[in-house]
Parts: sequence; structure tokens; C-alpha cells
Amino acid sequence: MRVDGLFLIFIGVFFGIIAVVYWFFSYEDAGFLMLIGSALLGLLPGSYYLWWAHNMKPQVDDDPDASIAEGAGTVDAFPGSSIWPFILGMGAMFAVLTFVFGLWLAPIAAALIVSAAIGVTVESRRGGAV
Repeated sequence: MRVDGLFLIFIGVFFGIIAVVYWFFSYEDAGFLMLIGSALLGLLPGSYYLWWAHNMKPQVDDDPDASIAEGAGTVDAFPGSSIWPFILGMGAMFAVLTFVFGLWLAPIAAALIVSAAIGVTVESRRGGAV
């Protein structure tokens, strides 16, 4: 977890430096703010991961002498093939398109998202395809 946090902090610092350089050379606000947003997308989860790594016992990926078998977790926790992630993605797409084309797409988005949530719950309870 510490390695993940340091990687995300590095990404955030990189985008922060690029944002400052971009602002000095372009004087353009929108790109600068998007680069600052990208820096925050690295710094916020990275600092959260580092905080958890400090408060938890060391994880397997923090040990340089760990073997692959020590890091193996639960296998086959999710079904091998499922349609519900695709349905959820379609619902998210329609939800975003609601901002572009109007509120008439909101019921379609809500129906797809709710049906995906119900479908994945039923599928996980039964242990197979629904």
C-alpha cells in the first residue's frame, strides 16, 4: 500500500509541476485548472494510501522479499462473465448524456443503473449468471 501511495503522490507532484509551468507559459486558465485537478487526483488518494500504510501493518507488496504466493488472495470471487457491468456502464453513459441532451434521458439512465444494481446483487447471491 505504501508503494501505491508513493506512486500516486509522484503522479500528483508531476501534474502539479506541469500545471505551474503551463500557467507561466500560456496564461490560460482552463488547462491550468484541469492540470491542477489531475494533480489532486493523484495527491488525494496517494495521501490517503500513505496514511493507511502508516496506520496498518505492512502489506505483502511493501515487503521486497515476499513471494507471489503470499500475495494471492481469494480467487473466483466474481462470476467469470457477466452482463451487468456493461449495463451499469450504459446507465452511466446515459446519465452523462442527460447533461447534454436533457432530462428525458434520466429515466433511461436510472432504469439501467437500478437494473444493473439488482442484477449484480442477485447474481452474486446465486453464484452464477442470471
